[in-house]
Amino acid sequence: MTGRQIITDAQNTWCPGCGNFSIQHTLKNVLADREKKGQSPDNVVLVSGIGCHAKIADYLDINSFYSIHGRAIPVATGIKLANPDLTVICCSGDGDCYAEGLDHLIFAAKRNIDLTVIVHNNRVYGLTTGQYTPTSPRGFKGKSTPLGTMEDPLNPIELMLASGATYVARGYSKKMELLQTLIREGMDHKGFAFIDVLQICATFFPAADYYTPRVYDLAGHDRSDFKAACTKAGEWDYNSDAPIALGAFYQKTSPVFEAKMTERALSAAEREQAIRDLLRKRT
Repeated sequence: MTGRQIITDAQNTWCPGCGNFSIQHTLKNVLADREKKGQSPDNVVLVSGIGCHAKIADYLDINSFYSIHGRAIPVATGIKLANPDLTVICCSGDGDCYAEGLDHLIFAAKRNIDLTVIVHNNRVYGLTTGQYTPTSPRGFKGKSTPLGTMEDPLNPIELMLASGATYVARGYSKKMELLQTLIREGMDHKGFAFIDVLQICATFFPAADYYTPRVYDLAGHDRSDFKAACTKAGEWDYNSDAPIALGAFYQKTSPVFEAKMTERALSAAEREQAIRDLLRKRT
């Protein structure tokens, strides 16, 4: 670390064994590496939603904003549009992002806004003690589904590929080295970067024994091949015993939304003239 300590002194209330610790320390490492290269943490803004994941805003000593439930991405979008020079990270939970905030996620990917969205996907509402989420496996028994949910989980990787995200990846909270690579790549990527992190909830969905023997690295995969990315994304449907690919599924270069907005921005005089022209047409 060349500057301040990124981990704050705030009391940490995550459960022992929570995968959020891995994400927190991975972000700390990435930010420290960037600082050594002259990229100040003061130019980074972290936006979080509501849920266990959101406490990360208290535990990292960087600019941060707590949004309301499901609205982390709109807030992050506003910050990026107001100051495109900032690096904006959006941390969200699977309930926060794939349920309440799903429409915002899809449109941010569609617009290719230059954000790095990290989804702490523990596949359960942990803060409210165990309800099922859109990625919970069929049959999941929780507070809201004591007999087991009858729904199949959605596949966020397929969803983001279909929505136009220009960087799509999956990490695992027990594979910190790979996760660090993915988050670094996501932050360096110019465009909408999406990283779904299989994050262990030690209390309400301790899935490490399920994930660990099935995960494998996408080494050698051609991330520029969209069809190959779709094939890999469908290999595991978040519900089966199939192998679980970790790494970057897809990446491409495409114009970012904020640049398009800047190109279209009008001066005060131009806006005034546009209004006059519009009023003249109506009279």
